[in-house]
Amino acid sequence: MGIVKISDQLHEQIRVASDAMDRSINAQAEFWIKIGLLAELNPHLGYNDLINKLLLNKSDLIRGRSE
Repeated sequence: MGIVKISDQLHEQIRVASDAMDRSINAQAEFWIKIGLLAELNPHLGYNDLINKLLLNKSDLIRGRSE
């Protein structure tokens, strides 16, 4: 586990989102980081596709393969 420094504005956005999504602030930040990483590795996939494929086959997404 490490410490990541973020702006106060981003921290506030994470706090608001975590309340809305019923997650802890850390869980919300981790979710956004994970989705961002997967989006960069799979730029041809939309958000819903990333979520669906994450649920079905996480290992292929991390390797940058969607098929």
